[in-house]
Amino acid sequence: MSRVAALFPGQGSHQLGMGALLADTDPAAAEVFAATERVLPGLTELVRQGPLEELTRTANQQPALLAASLAAYRAYLAATGQLPFCAAGHSLGEFSAHVAAGSFSLEQALVLVRRRGQLMQEAVPEGEGAMAAAIGDPAVVEELCAAAEAERLLVEVANRNAPTQTVVSGSQEGVLWISQKLHQRGLRVIPLKVSAPFHCSLMEPAAERMAAELEPVQLGAMSFPVLSNVTAEPVDPGERKRALTAQITAPVRWVECVERMVAMGVTEFIEFGPGSVLSGLVARIHPGALVARIHTPDDLSGYLQRAG
Repeated sequence: MSRVAALFPGQGSHQLGMGALLADTDPAAAEVFAATERVLPGLTELVRQGPLEELTRTANQQPALLAASLAAYRAYLAATGQLPFCAAGHSLGEFSAHVAAGSFSLEQALVLVRRRGQLMQEAVPEGEGAMAAAIGDPAVVEELCAAAEAERLLVEVANRNAPTQTVVSGSQEGVLWISQKLHQRGLRVIPLKVSAPFHCSLMEPAAERMAAELEPVQLGAMSFPVLSNVTAEPVDPGERKRALTAQITAPVRWVECVERMVAMGVTEFIEFGPGSVLSGLVARIHPGALVARIHTPDDLSGYLQRAG
């Protein structure tokens, strides 16, 4: 029997209508949307109708992505009855993974990730931070981040997404400086359209306030392991709140997360939710991996047919 890892996407994978087709045809997915509407009235209408600019706002995008991802996951679970062997999520997706595993209820997580989005947006005034993706040798990115620090410029590694894709985050000045240096060293640099510099030390105010939001929350027992973005290891149940706070400022170690899951014996990766970012990254990190994505009714029926 294959060992399945459930993967949950993070901010940037959103799209209008995400999860709606499943919610219209699958009872398990419909209940996720219904619960979302009870907790955050108007959010599912925003998902369906837009405008996209409003959906893209961090405080809306994060709970909307969580709902769409879990709608797909619960439709899969209802159809197969098979829990995954483990789960991992990219940034925000780590909360989705914890809902799937039982750490949070859907209702708890919706409130928490909306607050998370608000806090991350408020941590840095708009226009003062930036992020960029560097395509090329990650050692060069690390070297230039250290050089930027010596120049008293704030720019840090935010995501290690693939063997040759590293995202940096920091002040506008710092990201511009390192982008120029990376270009001079022969790396391709792609500025990212983001509302804040995520996963760097500028997010410390958000992390401190998120810790206070998580402190009174009662966590449930986990049905399977969830890997931490911060350590790339299965999180200790007693460290879940600390891990979810730390990931706001720490880099997402996605390459190492995938490598760790392979070492754990995972043989199949399923990305739940809109887009194909994570399944694409898995294919680059572990060529030949069995990868699927489930977001629409056709995705689910196709998966079930292939799985027999």
